[in-house]
Amino acid sequence: MPAFKILLTDSITWINTSTATMNQPIVLFDFSPFCPYCKKQTKEIIEDIDQLKGIQFYFISSFPISTLKTFNKQFKLAQYPNITIGMDTANTIGDYFEITGVPYMAIYGKDKKLKKSFLGGKLYSSQIKKIAEE
Repeated sequence: MPAFKILLTDSITWINTSTATMNQPIVLFDFSPFCPYCKKQTKEIIEDIDQLKGIQFYFISSFPISTLKTFNKQFKLAQYPNITIGMDTANTIGDYFEITGVPYMAIYGKDKKLKKSFLGGKLYSSQIKKIAEE
């Protein structure tokens, strides 16, 4: 998994993926707060959060923190301990994966090795879980 830093919505705290939780699958979800497909995917994830509680989600965007705060509040993401939302200030993820659009999802196993990545469309929670746990 690439090492990168994201700035959390408090505008102070940084998280580095190199210190991400081991022995837990990780999903990097690159999104736009204005994208209807991203919103639909977010809704799918939070509706099935109990099924996905063993997976750490990083919701990452290059949009300003103020916009991410609104998205965070709209979907009440702060109430889910396995969802972290933040800004990729250096566009590290976009450059690393050569992302050309959103939503983009990279699913890593607990060994931090990439299982699959997806551009566009919507994945069902059962698909995310199955891929992450393969």
